[in-house]
Amino acid sequence: MQDIKKTIGNNLRYYRYKSHLSQEKFYEQYNLNPKYLACVERGEINIGVEFLANLAEALNLKIEDLILEDEKKKISKKRVDAKVKS
Repeated sequence: MQDIKKTIGNNLRYYRYKSHLSQEKFYEQYNLNPKYLACVERGEINIGVEFLANLAEALNLKIEDLILEDEKKKISKKRVDAKVKS
């Protein structure tokens, strides 16, 4: 099983990409700290349940969409940002 922090980060990046939001647009739209969001997406930090719920709500998801591991949701950061900026 993958580290839960990495799973949440991968899923957050995946759904942010599917919403056509760059990191910059996402943190501006939802008043998030860009450095903190980047750390979350890289799976480097633990986040609280309330913050997880806020992220899910911002992306119109259920919390389980962010915490369940799914190989189909793994995409590279480079690919996400390149596609979003196009």
